[in-house]
Amino acid sequence: MIPYGRQSISQEDIDQVVQVLQSDYLTQGPAVPRFEEAVAAYCGAAHALATNSATAALHVACLALGVGPGDRVWTSPTTFVASANCAIYCGAEVDFVDIDPHTYNMSVACLAEKLCHARQNGTLPKVVIPVHLCGQSCDMEAIHALSREYGFRIVEDASHAIGGRYQGQPVGSCRFSDVTVFSFHPVKIITTGEGGMALTNDSVLANLMRQYRSHGITSDRTEMAPRDAGEIWNYQQIRLGYNYRMTDIQAALGLSQMGRLDEFVHARHRIAAVYGQALSGLPITLPFQQASTFSSYHLYPIRVDQERCGKDQRTVYQQLHQAGIKVNLHYIPVYRQPYFERMGFPTGYCPEAERYHRETLSLPMYATLTVDQQNTVIAVLKEIVNS
Repeated sequence: MIPYGRQSISQEDIDQVVQVLQSDYLTQGPAVPRFEEAVAAYCGAAHALATNSATAALHVACLALGVGPGDRVWTSPTTFVASANCAIYCGAEVDFVDIDPHTYNMSVACLAEKLCHARQNGTLPKVVIPVHLCGQSCDMEAIHALSREYGFRIVEDASHAIGGRYQGQPVGSCRFSDVTVFSFHPVKIITTGEGGMALTNDSVLANLMRQYRSHGITSDRTEMAPRDAGEIWNYQQIRLGYNYRMTDIQAALGLSQMGRLDEFVHARHRIAAVYGQALSGLPITLPFQQASTFSSYHLYPIRVDQERCGKDQRTVYQQLHQAGIKVNLHYIPVYRQPYFERMGFPTGYCPEAERYHRETLSLPMYATLTVDQQNTVIAVLKEIVNS
């Protein structure tokens, strides 16, 4: 069986985790700050805050930006549900902007058109969450320019994109956003088992996110409410927060994995190049890469051209699975999920996202995919779509 994605764990990773297990701190110790510093330094961001998932990072980012009831948050429909759920957790309304037919990221043209209508209707978003699908950055400079015109804040959902670059700078630098969020799930570029991180250049946002990830608690005396001088107050809960902390065990794994991040991304590019050459000319569409971006290649999506292939996506999916190649779907449009349909989102709401969903399969893509495994994927796919 060849999965669509998997982690790569080295002996050094294991040794680093064992060191924490044998130390005095399994959580809230020194490993988490070291991991945060390493990611911030790699990305060129001022602040990084580790969390127990990217979902938690998205949630605290929205909270820190003041998202609440009566607010609107827009995101891409072609993403995991967490990109939208984080707004709903805050009591806000969520809406979706259709995708670009080439990059599969949020369409700047659709965003601009939707913003124009929203201004006329008094329904502008407070926050927009562009999603860097498959590891390729959205056109962040253009989205940032729209934010200046229409007054919304930006959270980059870069769950797929650590190790990628945009306009020559690392994704996560927050040059064109308020916050960037990474995921460290096992199928992502690097892993902490489960885990996420929020990066920002804004010290106020960083402080708020730190509080929200740990019960709303502060130990900073300048933030504490006055109390009787005879009482000991070494911390106070000053707002409602959550237990979204990352453990030192997870952080040790993440810090070790950071040492191989560039190696992982290079391997993914090598695999993508082989796919690109071997699959060219088949009745499928291969991933398009913008010149201004350097993808981390978390995913390698192909689109099945039913008219040329004579087979639909479902048939190709089933035949690949029968051959032991566990391709996947990334993603069903979020608003097609039953929970969101009950909010009133109809089929056809974002037509490009729905076309993408009906045609796309994610081929196996991970740093340890062997030459033999990739050759098997290529040979089986060729046989299926050419027969």
